Amino acid sequence: MDYKTDALLLKTVNIGESDKMATLLTADRGKIGARMKGVRKAGAKLGFASQPFCFAEYVLVGRADRYTVTGAALHEGFFDLRSDLRSLYAAAAIVQVCDALALEEMPSGGLLLAAVEALGAIESDPAGTMPEVVRFLLRAAAFAGYPVSAGDCPSCGKKIEGKRFFDPASGSFYCETCAAGAPASRSTYECIRSLSGMGGGYDADGLIRALRLMKMYLTYQNESVFPALGEYLAMMEAERA
Repeated sequence: MDYKTDALLLKTVNIGESDKMATLLTADRGKIGARMKGVRKAGAKLGFASQPFCFAEYVLVGRADRYTVTGAALHEGFFDLRSDLRSLYAAAAIVQVCDALALEEMPSGGLLLAAVEALGAIESDPAGTMPEVVRFLLRAAAFAGYPVSAGDCPSCGKKIEGKRFFDPASGSFYCETCAAGAPASRSTYECIRSLSGMGGGYDADGLIRALRLMKMYLTYQNESVFPALGEYLAMMEAERA
Protein backbone atom coordinates (compact mmCIF):
# COMPACT_ATOMS: atom_id res chain seq x y z
CA MET A 1 0.00 0.00 0.00
CA ASP A 2 1.28 3.45 -0.89
CA TYR A 3 2.00 5.85 1.95
CA LYS A 4 2.18 9.56 1.09
CA THR A 5 3.79 11.97 3.49
CA ASP A 6 5.38 15.40 3.52
CA ALA A 7 8.99 14.93 4.53
CA LEU A 8 12.33 16.70 4.77
CA LEU A 9 15.36 14.79 3.54
CA LEU A 10 17.89 14.65 6.38
CA LYS A 11 20.65 12.55 4.86
CA THR A 12 21.44 9.86 2.30
CA VAL A 13 23.92 7.00 2.02
CA ASN A 14 24.95 5.49 -1.31
CA ILE A 15 24.11 1.80 -1.70
CA GLY A 16 24.66 -0.50 -4.67
CA GLU A 17 25.57 0.96 -8.02
CA SER A 18 22.92 3.66 -8.32
CA ASP A 19 20.67 3.67 -5.24
CA LYS A 20 20.56 5.73 -2.07
CA MET A 21 19.18 5.02 1.39
CA ALA A 22 17.46 8.16 2.61
CA THR A 23 16.50 9.30 6.08
CA LEU A 24 13.30 11.34 5.96
CA LEU A 25 11.72 13.45 8.69
CA THR A 26 7.92 13.18 8.66
CA ALA A 27 5.28 14.83 10.82
CA ASP A 28 3.33 11.71 11.77
CA ARG A 29 5.95 8.94 11.88
CA GLY A 30 9.13 10.75 12.81
CA LYS A 31 12.21 9.45 11.02
CA ILE A 32 11.76 6.97 8.19
CA GLY A 33 14.43 5.11 6.27
CA ALA A 34 13.60 4.56 2.60
CA ARG A 35 15.48 3.23 -0.41
CA MET A 36 15.60 5.43 -3.49
CA LYS A 37 16.32 3.28 -6.51
CA GLY A 38 18.37 4.53 -9.44
CA VAL A 39 18.59 8.13 -8.24
CA ARG A 40 22.33 8.34 -8.82
CA LYS A 41 21.90 7.75 -12.54
CA ALA A 42 22.05 10.71 -14.91
CA GLY A 43 18.55 12.02 -15.60
CA ALA A 44 16.94 9.93 -12.84
CA LYS A 45 13.26 10.83 -12.48
CA LEU A 46 13.52 11.09 -8.68
CA GLY A 47 17.01 12.54 -8.60
CA PHE A 48 15.68 15.85 -7.24
CA ALA A 49 14.09 14.07 -4.28
CA SER A 50 17.47 12.70 -3.17
CA GLN A 51 19.16 16.10 -2.99
CA PRO A 52 20.13 17.74 0.33
CA PHE A 53 17.38 19.62 2.18
CA CYS A 54 14.63 18.52 -0.22
CA PHE A 55 11.15 19.07 1.21
CA ALA A 56 8.55 17.13 -0.75
CA GLU A 57 5.55 14.87 -0.64
CA TYR A 58 7.13 11.43 -0.84
CA VAL A 59 5.29 8.32 -1.96
CA LEU A 60 6.55 5.22 -0.14
CA VAL A 61 5.73 1.56 -0.46
CA GLY A 62 6.60 -1.19 2.00
CA ARG A 63 6.13 -1.90 5.65
CA ALA A 64 7.86 -1.30 9.00
CA ASP A 65 11.28 0.22 8.31
CA ARG A 66 11.60 -1.23 4.79
CA TYR A 67 10.30 1.47 2.54
CA THR A 68 11.03 2.35 -1.06
CA VAL A 69 10.38 5.78 -2.54
CA THR A 70 8.29 5.40 -5.69
CA GLY A 71 7.31 9.03 -6.28
CA ALA A 72 7.73 12.56 -5.03
CA ALA A 73 6.18 15.99 -5.56
CA LEU A 74 8.48 18.87 -4.69
CA HIS A 75 7.36 21.48 -2.17
CA GLU A 76 10.70 23.27 -1.80
CA GLY A 77 14.17 22.26 -2.93
CA PHE A 78 16.08 24.97 -1.03
CA PHE A 79 18.56 24.89 -3.90
CA ASP A 80 20.08 28.28 -3.06
CA LEU A 81 21.30 26.98 0.30
CA ARG A 82 24.02 25.08 -1.56
CA SER A 83 25.37 28.17 -3.33
CA ASP A 84 26.33 30.09 -0.15
CA LEU A 85 28.84 28.56 2.26
CA ARG A 86 27.37 30.14 5.40
CA SER A 87 23.87 29.00 4.44
CA LEU A 88 25.11 25.49 3.60
CA TYR A 89 26.76 25.06 6.99
CA ALA A 90 23.71 26.44 8.80
CA ALA A 91 21.36 24.12 6.90
CA ALA A 92 23.61 21.12 7.54
CA ALA A 93 23.55 21.91 11.26
CA ILE A 94 19.74 22.09 11.25
CA VAL A 95 19.16 18.75 9.55
CA GLN A 96 21.79 17.07 11.73
CA VAL A 97 20.02 18.26 14.87
CA CYS A 98 16.73 16.93 13.44
CA ASP A 99 18.38 13.58 12.79
CA ALA A 100 19.65 13.40 16.38
CA LEU A 101 16.42 14.47 18.10
CA ALA A 102 13.73 12.73 16.03
CA LEU A 103 12.91 9.06 16.55
CA GLU A 104 11.07 6.48 14.47
CA GLU A 105 7.31 6.42 15.06
CA MET A 106 7.58 9.64 17.10
CA PRO A 107 5.22 12.41 15.91
CA SER A 108 7.55 15.18 14.82
CA GLY A 109 5.36 17.85 13.24
CA GLY A 110 6.76 20.61 15.43
CA LEU A 111 10.34 19.75 14.59
CA LEU A 112 9.59 19.41 10.88
CA LEU A 113 7.86 22.79 10.80
CA ALA A 114 10.68 24.47 12.72
CA ALA A 115 13.29 23.04 10.34
CA VAL A 116 11.44 23.97 7.14
CA GLU A 117 10.77 27.49 8.39
CA ALA A 118 14.40 27.95 9.40
CA LEU A 119 15.70 26.68 6.05
CA GLY A 120 13.35 29.01 4.21
CA ALA A 121 14.39 32.01 6.29
CA ILE A 122 18.09 31.26 5.78
CA GLU A 123 17.64 30.87 2.03
CA SER A 124 15.85 34.24 1.92
CA ASP A 125 18.53 36.04 3.93
CA PRO A 126 21.95 34.30 3.79
CA ALA A 127 23.53 37.12 5.79
CA GLY A 128 21.18 36.52 8.72
CA THR A 129 21.68 32.83 9.38
CA MET A 130 22.62 33.01 13.05
CA PRO A 131 19.32 34.26 14.51
CA GLU A 132 17.47 31.59 12.53
CA VAL A 133 19.79 28.82 13.70
CA VAL A 134 19.52 29.88 17.35
CA ARG A 135 15.73 30.23 17.05
CA PHE A 136 15.54 26.76 15.50
CA LEU A 137 17.72 25.25 18.25
CA LEU A 138 15.41 26.71 20.88
CA ARG A 139 12.38 25.19 19.15
CA ALA A 140 14.18 21.88 18.68
CA ALA A 141 15.12 21.70 22.35
CA ALA A 142 11.50 22.37 23.33
CA PHE A 143 10.34 19.64 20.94
CA ALA A 144 12.77 17.18 22.52
CA GLY A 145 11.36 17.87 25.98
CA TYR A 146 14.05 20.12 27.43
CA PRO A 147 13.05 23.72 26.68
CA VAL A 148 15.22 26.65 27.68
CA SER A 149 13.69 28.94 30.29
CA ALA A 150 14.76 32.60 30.23
CA GLY A 151 12.05 34.04 32.43
CA ASP A 152 12.20 34.89 36.12
CA CYS A 153 14.53 32.89 38.35
CA PRO A 154 12.87 29.46 38.81
CA SER A 155 14.27 29.17 42.32
CA CYS A 156 13.25 32.45 43.98
CA GLY A 157 10.80 33.73 41.37
CA LYS A 158 12.46 37.13 41.11
CA LYS A 159 13.37 39.01 37.94
CA ILE A 160 16.90 38.13 36.92
CA GLU A 161 19.19 41.15 37.19
CA GLY A 162 22.89 41.53 37.81
CA LYS A 163 24.91 38.37 37.23
CA ARG A 164 23.16 35.48 35.52
CA PHE A 165 23.75 31.74 35.62
CA PHE A 166 22.65 28.94 33.28
CA ASP A 167 22.07 25.39 34.49
CA PRO A 168 22.22 22.80 31.66
CA ALA A 169 20.56 20.18 33.85
CA SER A 170 17.34 22.21 34.06
CA GLY A 171 17.71 24.44 31.00
CA SER A 172 17.03 27.51 33.15
CA PHE A 173 18.71 30.81 33.85
CA TYR A 174 19.12 31.70 37.54
CA CYS A 175 19.77 34.91 39.40
CA GLU A 176 23.00 35.73 41.23
CA THR A 177 21.54 34.80 44.62
CA CYS A 178 20.40 31.32 43.56
CA ALA A 179 23.39 30.82 41.24
CA ALA A 180 22.72 27.36 39.78
CA GLY A 181 24.97 26.28 36.93
CA ALA A 182 27.69 28.37 35.30
CA PRO A 183 27.90 32.15 34.76
CA ALA A 184 26.19 33.44 31.61
CA SER A 185 26.50 36.89 30.09
CA ARG A 186 23.67 39.38 29.96
CA SER A 187 23.90 39.45 26.15
CA THR A 188 23.37 35.66 26.04
CA TYR A 189 20.34 35.90 28.30
CA GLU A 190 18.80 38.79 26.37
CA CYS A 191 19.35 37.04 23.03
CA ILE A 192 17.72 33.83 24.26
CA ARG A 193 14.78 35.82 25.59
CA SER A 194 14.36 37.72 22.34
CA LEU A 195 14.56 34.67 20.07
CA SER A 196 12.18 32.80 22.38
CA GLY A 197 9.58 35.48 21.66
CA MET A 198 9.80 37.17 25.05
CA GLY A 199 10.61 40.63 23.70
CA GLY A 200 13.72 42.75 23.87
CA GLY A 201 16.59 42.60 21.42
CA TYR A 202 20.06 41.20 20.90
CA ASP A 203 23.41 42.15 19.46
CA ALA A 204 26.14 40.29 17.56
CA ASP A 205 27.92 39.32 20.77
CA GLY A 206 24.73 37.90 22.22
CA LEU A 207 24.07 35.85 19.09
CA ILE A 208 27.43 34.12 19.07
CA ARG A 209 27.25 33.49 22.80
CA ALA A 210 23.71 32.13 22.51
CA LEU A 211 24.81 29.81 19.71
CA ARG A 212 27.63 28.48 21.90
CA LEU A 213 25.25 27.98 24.81
CA MET A 214 22.68 26.12 22.70
CA LYS A 215 25.33 23.80 21.26
CA MET A 216 26.58 23.04 24.75
CA TYR A 217 23.05 22.53 26.05
CA LEU A 218 21.95 20.17 23.28
CA THR A 219 25.18 18.19 23.62
CA TYR A 220 24.62 17.90 27.37
CA GLN A 221 20.99 16.83 27.07
CA ASN A 222 21.23 14.60 24.00
CA GLU A 223 24.77 13.26 24.45
CA SER A 224 25.42 13.90 20.75
CA VAL A 225 28.44 15.66 19.27
CA PHE A 226 26.67 17.66 16.50
CA PRO A 227 29.77 18.11 14.29
CA ALA A 228 27.92 20.16 11.65
CA LEU A 229 26.73 22.57 14.34
CA GLY A 230 30.28 22.78 15.64
CA GLU A 231 31.60 23.61 12.17
CA TYR A 232 28.96 26.28 11.71
CA LEU A 233 29.80 27.79 15.10
CA ALA A 234 33.51 27.80 14.22
CA MET A 235 32.72 29.59 10.96
CA MET A 236 30.70 32.26 12.74
CA GLU A 237 33.42 32.74 15.37
CA ALA A 238 36.05 33.09 12.64
CA GLU A 239 33.98 35.77 10.92
CA ARG A 240 33.82 37.77 14.15
CA ALA A 241 37.52 37.35 14.97
